[in-house]
Amino acid sequence: MEGLDTWQLVALAAALGWASGIRLYAVLFIVGGLGYLGWFDLPPHLSVLAHPLVLAASGFMVFVEFFADKIPGVDTLWDVAHTLVRIPAGAALAGAVFGDSPPAWTIAAAIIGGTLAAGSHFTKAGARMAINASPEPFSDWAASFGEDLLVGVMLYLALAHPVAFFVALALLLALAIWLLPKLWRFLRGFASKIGPWSDRSDPSPQGRPGDV
Repeated sequence: MEGLDTWQLVALAAALGWASGIRLYAVLFIVGGLGYLGWFDLPPHLSVLAHPLVLAASGFMVFVEFFADKIPGVDTLWDVAHTLVRIPAGAALAGAVFGDSPPAWTIAAAIIGGTLAAGSHFTKAGARMAINASPEPFSDWAASFGEDLLVGVMLYLALAHPVAFFVALALLLALAIWLLPKLWRFLRGFASKIGPWSDRSDPSPQGRPGDV
C-alpha cells in the first residue's frame, strides 16, 4: 500500500473539493475503491469511504447519477437538488484529508474545498442549463461524458502527478472565472424571456379582458 506525501495530500484535498462540485458520488466511490483495493493509504478520516457498505451506497448513487445527468432537463433538476449537497460535501471531504492535523489545517482545507466545490458546481450547472437550450440531446451527452472523464483525470493527477494537477486546476479555475459572468448573463436573459410569457398566460381574473 502506497502512502501519500504532503503534496499528494494537498492535491487530494483540492481535487476532492473541486470534483465534488461535479460528480460527488463518483468521487466517493473512486476514492473509496482505491482505498479498498489497497492502492493508496487513505488519510484516516477518509478510510470509511473504503467500507463495503459505503462503497455499495456510493456505487448505487453513481449509477443513478450517471443516467440522471444524461437526460436534458433532468440534469438541471439534479444539479439544483444537489446545490446544498455538493458544496458542504466538498468542504467536508477536503477537511477530512487533514483530519489528524492541527485544526487550522483542517479548517483551511475545508474552506478551500468548499469554495472549489461551489465554483465547479455553479459552472457546471450554468453550462448545462445553457446547453439544454439546444433542442438536440447530443451536446448534453457530450458534456456529461466529458465531465465524467475530467473528474477521473483530475483525481488521477492529484494522486499520481500533483504538480500537473495544480496546473490543470489553475486552467480550469481561469476558465470558470471567464465563463461564469457569461452564464449569468445568459440565465438573466432566459429568465427575462420566461417572465413576460408567464404574465401573458396568467389565467387570473385581472388578466381577462372585459372584467371591470
